Amino acid sequence: MQVGLARRAAAEALGAALLAGVVIGSGVLAERLSAGNDAIALLGNTAATGAILYVLVTGLGPLSGAHFNPAVSLIMALRRELSVAGFLLYAPAQVAGCVCGAMLAHAMFDLPLLQVATQARQGVSQVLSEGVATFALVFAILTVARWRPHAVATAVALVITAGYWWTASTSFANPAITIARAMSDTFAGVRPADAPGFIAGQFAGALAAWLVCAALLPKHDISAAGVDAGASPISSNK
Repeated sequence: MQVGLARRAAAEALGAALLAGVVIGSGVLAERLSAGNDAIALLGNTAATGAILYVLVTGLGPLSGAHFNPAVSLIMALRRELSVAGFLLYAPAQVAGCVCGAMLAHAMFDLPLLQVATQARQGVSQVLSEGVATFALVFAILTVARWRPHAVATAVALVITAGYWWTASTSFANPAITIARAMSDTFAGVRPADAPGFIAGQFAGALAAWLVCAALLPKHDISAAGVDAGASPISSNK
């Protein structure tokens, strides 16, 4: 299905807004209901995030590729599954969508729309965790899209769900949502001073996954089980 670039970018902005709204809004509600138990709050935040990811990738994948993430869009551009113009339009749309989603979550919980996060997430371990989390996300997308393209939505939801619990940073794995979370002084927030390290780790992890997959899954080695990348929800038309 050929869809205009502006329409695809709008889908990316909408999906990013809903994703950020769920991540931040579920964090607010989970913290309010958990009576100070951070593990319970994180469990609620995790479940909501995994659920909305499955829905968004399934629903918007055929339209825009359902990246909602500049690191993912960069890899798709490097793989020539997204044009340079597409990447240059997608990335700001994703950031704007995530910021709007954060503000929407604040509005729903009667919080100030514009905030500055104070949640400290600093140190090498946090940056490493974001690199690992984003590596796992991009690795899952590229490998599952090769062999089971219709399972990509499930894979994305599951890898982020797992990432909440096995990485020290709770797996942001997305530069756009990192920016939005830096503007939310809530359970899901990250201090603006710590955000650049997260974003650097995320892009590094995405690039590492791209290189690993290029070595493991060369284009000339597509088996009968593989399909054209255009069938994957995470790819997009040029």
